[in-house]
Amino acid sequence: MEVLSELVRRALTAHPAPGLRVSLTVGVVALAAVLVAWPLVRLLVTVCHEAGHAVVAVLVGRRLSGIRVHSDTSGLTVSRGRPRGPGMVATLLAGYPAASVVGLGAAWLAGAGYAVGLLWLIVVLLALMLLQLRNLYGAAVVLATGVVVGFVTWYATPEFAGWLANGIAWLLLLAAPRPVVELLLRHSPGSDAAQLAALTHVPRVVWTLLWLVLTLGALVLGASWLLPGIWPPSS
Repeated sequence: MEVLSELVRRALTAHPAPGLRVSLTVGVVALAAVLVAWPLVRLLVTVCHEAGHAVVAVLVGRRLSGIRVHSDTSGLTVSRGRPRGPGMVATLLAGYPAASVVGLGAAWLAGAGYAVGLLWLIVVLLALMLLQLRNLYGAAVVLATGVVVGFVTWYATPEFAGWLANGIAWLLLLAAPRPVVELLLRHSPGSDAAQLAALTHVPRVVWTLLWLVLTLGALVLGASWLLPGIWPPSS
């Protein structure tokens, strides 16, 4: 109980967010990671992608059967319910914007000074996802990520936690559009866009462009939160 009380106290205590120069530096490092270490970054994006499918599936009343994350950075979320209709469309739609949604949440909490709370929230969400994973590789990735984030968060200073939270926000916001661009440039019969096209008779390119607008819009919005004062206030 004492440890839990300490966790709650840390999570609910606000600290000053990183300044503009630090946030810019962290953003440049995150961009370099997206460009240079894409397979590793994409694995994290895939975890968010499959989590997005899973969360929306549960919210629309579908029964979640399990999640898989593979070593080639692909993933699969299986849910049971009506094969057609708004619930299935929402479930398929949720995957590609999920990393942006997580990135926006991270940017908002980090900017508000709740970096430690954000990091512990990530650990909790990874633990919940772990319960639904159905392959060893995916479970190992999620478990390792949760352990590393939890370990660092427990021992980190509030200042370092702010940098880390800032970095997670930048990384996800910058990385989210790339899989959408890759999808736009190639035809994949089993992709979310192809499945949505089959369900709705709306061309797959329309769905892909929608995801591109959403992920780029989230990047602009998140950047405005992570870089306070860089844009002049509107009159």
